[in-house]
Amino acid sequence: MEYEELEIEVFNDKRMCNGSGNSRKNHFLGRLKLYGSQFATRGEEGLIYFPLEKKSVFSWIKGEIGLRIYYYDELVEEQPKTEGLPPEKEVATPAETRKSPVVEEVRFPVETIAMMHVPHERSLSPPPVVTIEESPPTVAMHTEHRHHATEDVHSTAVHPPSHFPPDVRRMQNARVGCGERVRVLKRPNGDFSPRIIRGRFSSDSEKIPTYDLVEPIHFLFVRIVKARALSPSESPYVRIQTSNCLVKSKHAIFRPGEPTANPEWHQVFALDHNKADPGSATLEISVWDGPSDKFLGGVLFDLSEVPMRDPPDSPLAPQWYRLDGCADQNTGKVYGDIQLAVWIGTQADDAFPESWSTEAPFVSHTRSKVYQSPKLWYLRVSVIEAQDLQICSNLPPLTAPDIRVKAQLSFQSVRTRRGSMNNHSSSFFWYEDLVFIAGEPLDDQLILLVVDSTAKDAILLGHVAVPLSSIEQRFDERHVPAKWLPLDGGNNSSYRGRIHIRLCLEGGYHVLDEAAHVCSDFRPTAKQLWKPAVGILELGILGARGLLPMKSKGAGKGSTDAYCVAKYGKKWVRTRTITDSFDPRWNEQYTWQVYDPCTVLTIGVFDNWRMFADVAEEKPDYRIGKVRIRVSTLESNKVYTNSYPLLVLSRTGPKKMGEIEVAIRFACPSLLPETCAIYGQPLLPRMHYLRPLGVAQQEALRLAATKMVAAWLARSEPPLGSEVVRYMLDSDSHNWSMRKSKANWFRIVAVLAWAFGLAKWIDDIRRWRNAVTTILVHVLYLVLVWFPDLIVPTGFLYVFLIGVWYYRFRPKIPAGMDTRLSQAEMVDPDELDEEFDTIPSSKPPEIIRVRYDRLRTLAARVQTVLGDFATQGERVQALVSWRDPRATKLFIGVCLIVTVVLYTVPPKMVAVALGFYFLRHPMFRDPMPPASLNFFRRLPSLSDRLM
Repeated sequence: MEYEELEIEVFNDKRMCNGSGNSRKNHFLGRLKLYGSQFATRGEEGLIYFPLEKKSVFSWIKGEIGLRIYYYDELVEEQPKTEGLPPEKEVATPAETRKSPVVEEVRFPVETIAMMHVPHERSLSPPPVVTIEESPPTVAMHTEHRHHATEDVHSTAVHPPSHFPPDVRRMQNARVGCGERVRVLKRPNGDFSPRIIRGRFSSDSEKIPTYDLVEPIHFLFVRIVKARALSPSESPYVRIQTSNCLVKSKHAIFRPGEPTANPEWHQVFALDHNKADPGSATLEISVWDGPSDKFLGGVLFDLSEVPMRDPPDSPLAPQWYRLDGCADQNTGKVYGDIQLAVWIGTQADDAFPESWSTEAPFVSHTRSKVYQSPKLWYLRVSVIEAQDLQICSNLPPLTAPDIRVKAQLSFQSVRTRRGSMNNHSSSFFWYEDLVFIAGEPLDDQLILLVVDSTAKDAILLGHVAVPLSSIEQRFDERHVPAKWLPLDGGNNSSYRGRIHIRLCLEGGYHVLDEAAHVCSDFRPTAKQLWKPAVGILELGILGARGLLPMKSKGAGKGSTDAYCVAKYGKKWVRTRTITDSFDPRWNEQYTWQVYDPCTVLTIGVFDNWRMFADVAEEKPDYRIGKVRIRVSTLESNKVYTNSYPLLVLSRTGPKKMGEIEVAIRFACPSLLPETCAIYGQPLLPRMHYLRPLGVAQQEALRLAATKMVAAWLARSEPPLGSEVVRYMLDSDSHNWSMRKSKANWFRIVAVLAWAFGLAKWIDDIRRWRNAVTTILVHVLYLVLVWFPDLIVPTGFLYVFLIGVWYYRFRPKIPAGMDTRLSQAEMVDPDELDEEFDTIPSSKPPEIIRVRYDRLRTLAARVQTVLGDFATQGERVQALVSWRDPRATKLFIGVCLIVTVVLYTVPPKMVAVALGFYFLRHPMFRDPMPPASLNFFRRLPSLSDRLM
């Protein structure tokens, strides 16, 4: 369903035009194309209004169409073959299970396309063609498309380039509608001749990565399933031994009702395998009894005969092997068989993520894993009014009751402002919107508390609990009806009043859980509003070099147990942990679908401490470093293999913890129209512009979303710690930092550097520092004055030439962290200590007083700059405000003279005179400031009125 398309076209029915002259043809009212990724399963659909697309830019038609689309699985039973049925008819009725999209509220007729059967003629002409429909027909289709198919469609079909990944080729194939016709040549031998199968076949299975960005690492995989007819034992286990490693399995389990001689393990082991090992290397698999350490039998394999398995090959089937070496003393017979499978594969093997590796055996916290962020919603609570509240009657005179509504959802709590009371009734009004973060599954409850805060101690007047599963979901700005809910007073079941509220789960917003400048996804919550993907982002995590020791291993020796985490969109990936290595090599590859190239991929490296923690103990993982890569800076289908420094900012300054090596590729057709059109679309979903959220409100919601994501991922196995999630999501990016303030100031200076450079160049021209350049500027100025139509084209041509010139200096690799831009090289240690301080501060009063005085000094400078800006603006206003009568008389008199001159003198002559006067030689220039500047500086401002 993900690769299907649905095209809808709306027409004006000519039969309903009452015989007017315009009723000879159907009037086109708009079209709509939807993709399978926007379809919801039955029970999750909602009414969504889509804007209709025009045929051309000059079309006057506009509007929206409301659709409720869902799909379900329908099993189509195979029909028995009928005698005499042509072969083409059989091809047109396949018996298979398909997902059929269902569209409601489409009120125009759907035209069905009949199949045409052309009998075979004995002639030298090309064989006749049969036109059939592939999959269910689309909802609407142009009638003229049925009669303009050429006979060479089957030979000139456009196929995507073979070097693109399968997902990209599917996206290119998706441009062909699922309801378009397929031309199949008639087969002269009927069912006894081969035929070409055309169409797209989608699978619900996981996509197999190509693993062409990383180095293949060979492992010896051993899958231990079970044994049968073993010798008497209490707790058998399996020991696997090669020439360079030895591992043990967990103790066996026994099924209820099965004899103890048939233990089961169901474990997969991944042992290091080196192809350079001698051909005489062997693999020994033996079964032992745990308590007595008794040998129960074994199997010996020659590694030179172990088969290789490369995906997408199917898993190797386990086989029964007879155990050797365990003879009973009485009978002399051998007891027992063991079922296992042995093969050689790479890290791309399906069994590798769940295997017990020799790098960290018996530790579940060291496995690689893929996580998904929870689906988050914005919950909008509109508090309107409350009636019949039982307020305390003994209030002081002229005292209005302070009634507020407090809403709680999980750990989130928001309170409304003071309610306003109507003089003619006892109702209280708020008309205030409260927004929360709600995560699926929606099993929490929203609790509304009506509180009287008039007295010192707040009094609860009533409460109401609303399950989130009962709240309506909306995907646009349509109106949601409000509800009256009765207030509950606790043990007392008497009537306590009622509250009027409007509740809805907003699916048209994107719930931000990352900082806005490093966001990796902008899709709305509702899947029905998602656009199709434009590319595939492939990341190969090769390894790290030169990591510093993170923990001591005894006897003064340090160690590092590093793993890598990458986050893009809703998908998190975690590599396996390489224990006790300063140069770990992961060589794992992951892929993401890209819906917007203007997003950021975040890669972090951490030291694993949880693997040594007890069940009741919490040891957070230590951060080693982080790298961000913006997807839009990557060229299409180009592999970047780079090494980035891992930097950590501590209280003592920036510190390099090592380097990480990654390979990254953005697989996307360069000329795909959808990719180019994204740059002209809004960054955020539509609801962010129709009903925007405040900056402070959105930041508070982001922190709540970060906390919910961290709690969700902490419940996984292995868990992804909250400190890892907060570090990857930049949850502390809003905190005050003197270093960040300086960095932002120098960023502004760098942005305005071109303006300062232009002003300096103009000043050099005015001072005739280079006479040839000044003369050429005079000539160019004359040309532009005499031909003003060339000004705008010349400006754009100049910008084009600048872009072509800077193409030589384009960045060759995606940029990482910049210590100079971050102002981390020459930062004051006390400023860093202030940056890492908690809120409220944990420092002694003396240090806080020094920092406060320093902040006051900085604020005084900002205050002076703001005052200067205000002064210049007030002087401009003083030109005509008559605050200085003489200055205003002079100004309006000069304006009158300029008006007369410009009416009498041709404007080109005036422009030439002003330009030559501005570029006059320094020998004709007075070193003192000009009279116009002196006049402006003498104008009054409001600064003399400040106290």
